Amino acid sequence: MGLENEKSDTSIIMDEDEFNRSIEPILSKKGKVYYSEAPDRDPHDINAHLKVGFEDVIAEPMSSHSFDRVWIGSNAVFELIKFIFYRLLTTLLAVPMAFILGLVFGVLSCIHIWLVMPVIQSLMMLLPSIQVVWRSLTDMFITPLFHSMGKTLSSIHVKTTEN
Repeated sequence: MGLENEKSDTSIIMDEDEFNRSIEPILSKKGKVYYSEAPDRDPHDINAHLKVGFEDVIAEPMSSHSFDRVWIGSNAVFELIKFIFYRLLTTLLAVPMAFILGLVFGVLSCIHIWLVMPVIQSLMMLLPSIQVVWRSLTDMFITPLFHSMGKTLSSIHVKTTEN
């Protein structure tokens, strides 16, 4: 009772290119509709993990299949509800979130450009002289201490015996 056994009067036939370009739910359309090339809103594929289809969420193994009409109907309901709620939530949240995120990234950019980078560049200019002083301090104090600790600890031998 899988999709491969369904009758032709219940099947949905859609052009592969038309299906890939449209995120809208599959509704009956009269005639062939040609879409202009939609701009890529995720050119760096940041949200690749969100490209979820019905088959990614609900999957029936070969041993367990529901009725074909139930499968097609639940697929249509899934796509329709996903589409409606995404549009509804973006309508309500997109502009306020864009405002907040623009404000946050603007403040972070300002802090990074005018505070963080000048401090880092100043430290990088001072670093060679600090590096010479640090190396001489470690050579005078820390290196002899660790050499003596290494010699002391290397004379310790551990034996394990079983009783």
